[in-house]
Amino acid sequence: MNDEQHSDTAAPDENKLIAERRAKLSGLREQRNPFPNDFRRTALAADLQKDYGHCSKEELEEAGQRFAVAGRLVRNRGAFLLIQDGSDQVQLYVNRKGLDQAMLEDIKSWDLGDIVAARGPLHKSGKGDLYINMEEAQLLTKALRPLPDKYHGLADQELRYRQRYVDLIVNPDSRQVFRARSRIIEFIRDYMSRRDFMEVETPMMQVIPGGAAARPFVTHHNALSQDMYLRIAPELYLKRLVVGGFEKVFEVNRSFRNEGLSTRHNPEFTMLEFYWAYADYRDAMDLTEDMMRELTASVLGDTTVQYQGASYDFSQPFRRMTVFDSILHYNPTVTAEQLSDDDAARDVARGLGIQLKESWGLGKVQLEIFEKTVEDQLDQPTFITAYPTEVSPLARRSDADPFVTDRFEFFVGGRELANGFSELNDPEDQAERFLAQVAEKDAGDEEAMHYDHDYIRALEYGLPPTAGEGIGIDRLVMLLTDSPSIRDVLLFPHMRPE
Repeated sequence: MNDEQHSDTAAPDENKLIAERRAKLSGLREQRNPFPNDFRRTALAADLQKDYGHCSKEELEEAGQRFAVAGRLVRNRGAFLLIQDGSDQVQLYVNRKGLDQAMLEDIKSWDLGDIVAARGPLHKSGKGDLYINMEEAQLLTKALRPLPDKYHGLADQELRYRQRYVDLIVNPDSRQVFRARSRIIEFIRDYMSRRDFMEVETPMMQVIPGGAAARPFVTHHNALSQDMYLRIAPELYLKRLVVGGFEKVFEVNRSFRNEGLSTRHNPEFTMLEFYWAYADYRDAMDLTEDMMRELTASVLGDTTVQYQGASYDFSQPFRRMTVFDSILHYNPTVTAEQLSDDDAARDVARGLGIQLKESWGLGKVQLEIFEKTVEDQLDQPTFITAYPTEVSPLARRSDADPFVTDRFEFFVGGRELANGFSELNDPEDQAERFLAQVAEKDAGDEEAMHYDHDYIRALEYGLPPTAGEGIGIDRLVMLLTDSPSIRDVLLFPHMRPE
């Protein structure tokens, strides 16, 4: 058996190894089908470890239970071979006295990375490791490319993203991240279903992109002879369903925004969006707080989240502050009078190095100051409320102060994880705000919203008082798996061409 060790820089050596493996495969083709599909395993490695790991060597020998296992060969330890299946790892013992010569020769030709199978009794070594004492052995798939060096793994971060299949083979931490992601989404679906929310699906290709301020991807439908857009959010369609009488709906949705790549942004991403009739933004905040607390306890076994050296306590009541108050809190030299006056607020913004546009109103200037000076400091779980109407085109105005809306964003560790509000259900107000967005688009803002005539028509049939929210699944997974980049939690992140 060959236990290849190589570095990614040693391309000639790797090519030589690939050539050797191709030669082995060619030899196998002359003898038999080298990719058989008739083996059926009877046990997973994790189940063997769970059910028999506590048994003594003597107990296992006496029981003499036989199992069929299969997986990828990841380590050669002489007489012991280590295989890895989708659950865990288990050893195989090459019993040179119990296996016929032809089978022994076949085993000698195995390479690291091959998919192999074995049958035999389960035993325990002197070191306390479980192993299958092979009575039968079979090569199921010949791996033509060698695995990365067993000691250094797949160290190149970009290569891990580009070749996720290799990353998942050799990096157990990476596998755990994506198992956690699956558990998080499963929990969210269960949580919403238990509260009588109905899961729905809405179009990914839309004639008019809406529900957020973002630059869309454009595609073309040949049969209809028209351009279409990949959705930037499912919001407007979900609210159409509330108009139709589905009063509690949610979607775990994939959305697409034609924006730059960063540690927090990927052109396609996953959100939870839900809409709740006869509720307001305070109800949505309460639900979010409860969900986050239950989620962390369920997935982590603890309500304290450890992320990049910091601790976030989800057991305490989440802090709630308005945009206005948060700016004053984190900018002690700024006064309420300055922040309430357009000219004075602009002076504050310029002093912070913010580039302003003449078309911006006071609300937009306040938001720029907030994003510059406050966001990064929102460490512990915090709801920021009362966003200016100017920057919230789909949110309901506050009855107490029409300058702001009944809207919130949820922050942890200086990152926005959720955005929600009491929905704007006044069709005439919504039409005016769409027109303002169109004016912004005409002025050159590629992220401004389109005017959606059909959505206005839906509102004219009557949208009940409704709360809605979007939660970024990818950023949530980053937080709960201690992952510094969004690429770490996406199986196949977008990359620049090789």
